[in-house]
Amino acid sequence: MKYKYVAMNARSQKKAQSDAAVILRERGLVVQDLTQVGSSSDEPTSIWQMDLGGDIHTKKIKPKKLLMVMNQMGMMMKAGINLSLSMQIMIDSEKDISMRKILREINENLYSGFTLSQAMRNFAGFPPIYISIIEAGEANGRLDESFEQCALICKKDMALSGKIRGALMYPAFLMALVLIVVIILTVFVLPTFAGVYESFGGDLPGLTKFMMGFSDLLIHWWWLIIIVIVGLVFGFRTLKKSNADFAMGWAKLQLKIPLVGPIIRQSSLARFCRLMSTLTDAGIPIHKAMALARDVVPNLYVRENVQAVLDDVQIGVTIHEAMGKHPVFDAILVSMIRVGEESGMLGDSLRKMADLFEAQTDESTQKLTDMMTPIMTVVIGVVVATLVISMILPMFGMYSLVGGSSSTSK
Repeated sequence: MKYKYVAMNARSQKKAQSDAAVILRERGLVVQDLTQVGSSSDEPTSIWQMDLGGDIHTKKIKPKKLLMVMNQMGMMMKAGINLSLSMQIMIDSEKDISMRKILREINENLYSGFTLSQAMRNFAGFPPIYISIIEAGEANGRLDESFEQCALICKKDMALSGKIRGALMYPAFLMALVLIVVIILTVFVLPTFAGVYESFGGDLPGLTKFMMGFSDLLIHWWWLIIIVIVGLVFGFRTLKKSNADFAMGWAKLQLKIPLVGPIIRQSSLARFCRLMSTLTDAGIPIHKAMALARDVVPNLYVRENVQAVLDDVQIGVTIHEAMGKHPVFDAILVSMIRVGEESGMLGDSLRKMADLFEAQTDESTQKLTDMMTPIMTVVIGVVVATLVISMILPMFGMYSLVGGSSSTSK
């Protein structure tokens, strides 16, 4: 890239050359005006490379991308490469245009005297917990370990979320299969029998009338059904965002759902313990670490309990005593935190509990999958059997009508 610029040297004399901003700073010049001429590596070469993501300061960064950045930065700094060169290597190797712009602006802020954590705060894509860990690494001179800790958090969080999604996808697939079977049978199969039934006259069984009515509803009023479903979903999401009591009630109800509730609670506690262990190991004060870990707990009710514990800790109550007041925290968690507080190894205790809760989450998700398979199989069987019976029952009436008419003719 080439630039035209106006800069001042130490004697306030203006200089004008064709060079890059980095070289200007190396020469001790203070940039007053910088205009790019020629092509830029950020300019897309085709429409498929255009960045349509909007403002990079508010743009979200995908977890996989965050993991890659944190991993690579940690490896380079552990190998002895300084921060400035590591950032430049990341910029040169980055393929994603938005991410390259983010890294470039961070690098420019570093040259302007900002710390890395200060530069990262300008971008919503970096979670506050990552920024706090990196800030602690800057303070204690262990920035390479901070990057590794951020990468570990991201990796564990992705793995936990993936397992939960995987466990819920199979039941969702079976439910979708049931819905497809019902639609095919009621919309395409059942109406073909309706004309035959009506041609013979006579009263149809109640089950058949009900299924034919349901078939007519799907055929003629499908658009209304879609509007109602979309309205219910939109209304639920809006109410959950605008009404705090409703949102809290829904969060409590989630924890009481059989099979699903334990997964939500265990995954929330696993995430909380994992983040707390990382933050305390990074040297972040307990109250700040708990506040950061609280904000990433997905369930609102568990988050409220963490806040209550934080309130007690800020007035001098120990963590295990504060947690003991709330049933959402397991007795074993309270005991392990007590051991960690008394031995000065709180981070290690929290890490062990995170491993335990993650193992419990794995076990619960597997149990959910194992239980849902026979349940959904039975549901599919009942639905299909109901539809088939509703089509077969009128046939017996048709035989009696045919037999009656033949005997009358004789």
